[in-house]
Amino acid sequence: MATTRLRCVANCLDQITPLILTYNEEANISRTLAGLGWARRIVVVDSFSTDATLELLAQYPQVELVQRAFDSFAEQCNFGLQLIRTPWCLSLDADHLITPAFQAELAELVAAAPAEVTAVLTPFRYCVQGKPLRGTLLPPRFNLIRPDGGHYLNDGHAHRFLPSSRTLAMHQPILHDDRKPLSRWLSSQQRYLQQEIHKLLTTPHHKLSRGDRLRKRHVIAPFAVLALCLLWHRGLLDGWRGWFYAFQRMYVETLLSLMLWEARRGG
Repeated sequence: MATTRLRCVANCLDQITPLILTYNEEANISRTLAGLGWARRIVVVDSFSTDATLELLAQYPQVELVQRAFDSFAEQCNFGLQLIRTPWCLSLDADHLITPAFQAELAELVAAAPAEVTAVLTPFRYCVQGKPLRGTLLPPRFNLIRPDGGHYLNDGHAHRFLPSSRTLAMHQPILHDDRKPLSRWLSSQQRYLQQEIHKLLTTPHHKLSRGDRLRKRHVIAPFAVLALCLLWHRGLLDGWRGWFYAFQRMYVETLLSLMLWEARRGG
C-alpha cells in the first residue's frame, strides 16, 4: 500500500516543472533546489549572473539553464512559461523553499484538480535567517499554474499571474528565505520604490488595493505596517527576528512616503 501511494505521488509530481528566475543568487539557489529533488526537469531563466550562481546550478543535472537579458519580471516569467512541457508549472523565486508538507499537498492537488482549473493560489511564510515568522505581509500568489492558463503582468516592482479560468488555493505555505546580505536589499529599494510610486500615481484610485490606498496617505502607512507586523501578525513573539522584519517593512514604507511626497511636488 505504501509503495503504491509513493508511486502515485511521484506520478503526480512528474506533471510539474519548476520555473525559477535567477540573478546573482549564490546565497539562496542551492537551498531552493534542494527542495526540488522530486522534479525531473527544472527550468532556470538567468539574467546573466556574475557571481557563483551558474556554478551552483551546474551541480544539479535536472536543471535546464536559459539566459535572457532582464527587462521585467513579468516578461521573464512569460518567456519561461514557453519552455514548460508539462501540464503544470511551479513558478518560484530563487529564495523560495518547498517543504515536505507543501510537496505532499502539491501532489494531492494535481491528482484531484479539475481540467478547468488554470492556477492555484499559494500562501507564504517569511523567514529571517532560516526561521519562519508567525505572520507576514506577503500576500498569496499564483505559483502553481498551467502554462497556457494565463499570463504574467507587471505590478509595481513585482509581478502577478492573471489566470484565464477557475482557480484553487493551497493550505501549506511556500517559505520565503532570502539570505542575501542586507546591503544588497537596501541597494535594491530605490529602484523598486520608483516603480511602486509610478504605480500609485498612475493607477486609478478605485483600482488600487486597500494597502496601496493606505500607502498614498503618507504618514499612516509606516506606523500601520509596524503595528501589523508586531501586533496583528504577532511579531513580538518572534523575538529579534520579528523586530527585524517589522523595522525592515517600516523602513520601506517610510522611504516610499518620502519619495512619494517628492514626486507629487515635482522633485
